[in-house]
Amino acid sequence: MPFPDTVPAQQTGILISAAGGPEVLLPATLPVPACGPGEVLIRVACAGVNRHDINQRRRGPDPSHRPVPGLEVSGVVVRTGAQVAGVAAGDEVCALVDGGGYAQYALADAGQVLPVPAAMSLRDAAALPEALFTTVHNFFNVARLAPGESVLIHGGTSGVGTLAIQLLSWLGHRVYTTCGSDAKCAMAEALGAAQAFNYRETAFEQAVLAATGGRGVDVILDMAGPDYGRRNVAALARRGRVVHLAPGGNADIALPLRELMRKEAVVTGSLLRPLPDAEKAEIARWLLARAWPVLGTRIRPQIALRLPLAQAGEAHAALERGDLAGKILLDVQ
Repeated sequence: MPFPDTVPAQQTGILISAAGGPEVLLPATLPVPACGPGEVLIRVACAGVNRHDINQRRRGPDPSHRPVPGLEVSGVVVRTGAQVAGVAAGDEVCALVDGGGYAQYALADAGQVLPVPAAMSLRDAAALPEALFTTVHNFFNVARLAPGESVLIHGGTSGVGTLAIQLLSWLGHRVYTTCGSDAKCAMAEALGAAQAFNYRETAFEQAVLAATGGRGVDVILDMAGPDYGRRNVAALARRGRVVHLAPGGNADIALPLRELMRKEAVVTGSLLRPLPDAEKAEIARWLLARAWPVLGTRIRPQIALRLPLAQAGEAHAALERGDLAGKILLDVQ
């Protein structure tokens, strides 16, 4: 991507035209957004596809969110706001964005913008922000994961799971995970999981207890919504924590109260998108200091599928099928 760049007035983006399936994602001509004082405008190379995008599409247009989905991008900075320091036009970056990623240009808060790691390509870097911000926030901010503690990650070959396994095992934590096939279990173990359990064939809570000598794990990251309430508590160690992600609706959860009390366990959850910008910026600083030096060497995103922006609907359909292992990216420019 050559620089300097001339920013057009109009761009192509993908809109959620109505609540529904992948077919409601339609290309449209849209204005290129203007930078606020603390923002940067990125000419998007690639955008990541996430479960949150699917949930937003199913709900339909929402005036509280940008009409273009997409929560992470990589690309080149073309404009910066008046209060931005440390990021300049021409920088190759990846960023967490508050919507707008499925478009040729996207705005990002400057505190959530990170340089493309030296050992990675610009396009692959779009697979980093959502998964790594999610991992750090949930394990370290919400669950207060301590040195030496063990974890269980449901969905070990998801975009979040594949990076979380690598990051946490590199930091010295023993990582267990569940996956939907033996092939996915093998992939998770190759990425650093101590053991991966095929949840279609194995009672994971019994497998976790057997693997830990009856102790259980300290933290569980659950992306399955309410399905595993009782089983997660059974797999927990005393004073363990369960953190839930993206239930896809206002799902209720059933928990064994007496067992929860006996273990003094905590069951909680988080939403990354509404997190204050200052807290997201703190996560970005943590990542830059601790994860960035080994990205592309010790820790690599697993890219399952690349599609052009115009095929955003096909990308959503592929993610919903659940048969891929790794991240789906949209090539924008």
